[in-house]
Amino acid sequence: MAALSKSIPHNCYEIGHTWHPSCGVSFVQITRGALEESLKIYAPLYLATETLFRMAVARGTITTLRNGEVLLFCITAAMYMFFFRCKDGLKGFTFSALRFIVGKEEIPTHSYSPEAAYAKVEQKTEKHEEKPRRLNIIALIRKLVESVCKHGPRHRCCKHYEDNCISYCIKGFIRMFSVGYLIQCCLRIPSAFRHLFTQPSRLFSLFYNKENFQLGAFLGSFVSIYKGTSCFLRWVRNLDDELHAIIAGFLAGVSMMFYKSTTISMYLASKLVETMYFKGIEAGKVPYFPHADTIIYSISTAICFQAAVMEVQTLRPSYWKFLLRLTKGKFAVMNRKVLDVFGTGASKHFQDFIPRLDPRYTTVTPELPIEFS
Repeated sequence: MAALSKSIPHNCYEIGHTWHPSCGVSFVQITRGALEESLKIYAPLYLATETLFRMAVARGTITTLRNGEVLLFCITAAMYMFFFRCKDGLKGFTFSALRFIVGKEEIPTHSYSPEAAYAKVEQKTEKHEEKPRRLNIIALIRKLVESVCKHGPRHRCCKHYEDNCISYCIKGFIRMFSVGYLIQCCLRIPSAFRHLFTQPSRLFSLFYNKENFQLGAFLGSFVSIYKGTSCFLRWVRNLDDELHAIIAGFLAGVSMMFYKSTTISMYLASKLVETMYFKGIEAGKVPYFPHADTIIYSISTAICFQAAVMEVQTLRPSYWKFLLRLTKGKFAVMNRKVLDVFGTGASKHFQDFIPRLDPRYTTVTPELPIEFS
């Protein structure tokens, strides 16, 4: 705090808008770029939290934990899956997304009873029997797969009526591995086609990229571990319990070892806090604060902009690039060397930058003054 009380003999032109001595003109130039990027502005709570964490690490206040993002994801996944299994635990998009990932078979309040499910299976079997049997390879393979899936160990509490527990887990892995692989491929399509004519070989990397398989392995293993653990606990305890989701979700979170991402962990953790806060409001155990979202957004933006000026090294690189686009590169031409007196290493990444200043508008003789003919 003592560093914050220091004063420096420089005006805003010498520190901030070094590209033009007029405050008004500088503001207009920045605003013009900001309007173009206004639809892309983001400074949510998880980004500010990550920035604060990096600040604390840089100051030595806390130490980093190896695979900390994986541990955070394990805890977050455990709570998310518990709420998913509970009645009215999750709603809206979050519930739909988890149902798509792990399947409706893991929802306790299933929309149909076991008897109805068996009836549906029998109806399908009868329809297949009515059709003329085609003795070809595809039909034989399909029949073999169905036979393996249906004839095997399945606990009476398990709701995957058309599969045994083993095939249930394998199918879950294959399905979500394919989804993850395709998602990563789609994300790389724009960059691949941009170099289609200059570097045609890059088109093959669209399908054989390492990240494609990493995301697929992450999603596939998450689902298979969660389903496998849930089935195992049903066999061991001989009942289906919402508490199983905590253990299954935590173990499934280890799958992030295939696709480590601090962004995903922090985002999901912040959304979990938000979910728990609103559930607390519904239960009447947490007070409601009007305009809380606006206040949180303002505080988060202040933290991120503070880091962008005083310690860029603690800011996420992607957000720093966003700020450069937002201000047309003006954030990078601030005179951060005069801010080093505060002890935050403001000029750490800008050692070679010296602004050319007009000595007519400075309070201190500039190191690199503008020469007039």
